[in-house]
Amino acid sequence: MTFAAATATVPVLTAFGIPLGLRPDFLVAGFAGAVVAIAVLDIVPPTGDTIVHLVRTSLRRMGVAFASSLTAGYLAPAVLWATNAPEPVMLGIAFAIGGGAREVLQRAIKRVADRVEAQP
Repeated sequence: MTFAAATATVPVLTAFGIPLGLRPDFLVAGFAGAVVAIAVLDIVPPTGDTIVHLVRTSLRRMGVAFASSLTAGYLAPAVLWATNAPEPVMLGIAFAIGGGAREVLQRAIKRVADRVEAQP
């Protein structure tokens, strides 16, 4: 991934020449929120003491941090557009989105899965 920046805009991440619309500052703030949620709130608890359990827990924690960071990266600009809040406030909102993204995503996925299973 590289940074692509115009002269009057905020840098946006691109992958394979396709702009993703993700601002790096929102991604970092969301990642920090996810790390705090994992460390302080223990949202991904360990399952055992063997090396296999530790590796699985580490991979789950990395997946949660990645998904939370992406969620904050995509939702924070939408909140910025809707509320017209200043930048320092938006970094705090991206941090909060990253911290709470796991619970929200888990409920949304469960709701969609239940609807799919209920259809004949």
